[in-house]
Order: sequence, then structure tokens, then C-alpha cells
Amino acid sequence: MGFALSTVLRTSFDDAVTRTREALAGQGFGVLTEIDMQATLKAKLGEDMEQYLILGACNPKMANEAIRMEPRVGAMLPCNVIVRAAPGDEIMVSAIDPVASMQAIPNRDLAFVADQVRDMLKAAVDDI
Repeated sequence: MGFALSTVLRTSFDDAVTRTREALAGQGFGVLTEIDMQATLKAKLGEDMEQYLILGACNPKMANEAIRMEPRVGAMLPCNVIVRAAPGDEIMVSAIDPVASMQAIPNRDLAFVADQVRDMLKAAVDDI
């Protein structure tokens, strides 16, 4: 099993970010956090890198269910989605596979929620 759900786009970085946000919203996810890795690494280390944005996406209903089942699951939230420039004028969008990340928690009910969230994230990635 892989750890990410991914797609490749041939568009501008800004368009990919917009499309990613819209696709996530279409599945009930909001973006809680945004980390511009390109700007952060330049400021902190003086390093140059391609455009790379981490969006912390959360579906409140599903997060609430998961936290009620296992309060410590918050250490794995929100679901990270990256938008990054790749070689060849491509933009790669990847979302964490919650089924893979939740395997560390022995809770069948939580695994069922992770399956649902995975389906929602996969639909969002497919819609981008």
C-alpha cells in the first residue's frame, strides 16, 4: 500500500492550488493550515527549491468522529495535501492516504473512518 494519493497536472502552480482547494471543498474539506515550503526553506536555510505548498485539509465531521473514537488521533490531523512543481513543467498533487497512516492505531472503527476519508480524498484528487 502506498502512503499518498496523487495526480499530475500540466497547468500553472497557482491554477493547481486553486483546483486543489476547490476539489477538497467539494468533498467537505476545509484548509486549516498552509505551509509554503519554498519560502520557508529560503528564509530559514537560504536554500532554493521548486514551488512546494503543504495544505492541511480537514473534514470537520470525519475529524470529530475520529477524535471521539481515539482522542490521540489528533496527532495525525489534519490530512496533508501537497502541491509541488515537478520536472517537465508538471505539477504534482499528493494527499496522505489516511488508511496507511491509521494502521498504527489498532481500532477497527477508526479504520472504517479512515476508509471513508480515503475515499473522499481520492475523489478530491481525481477531481483536480
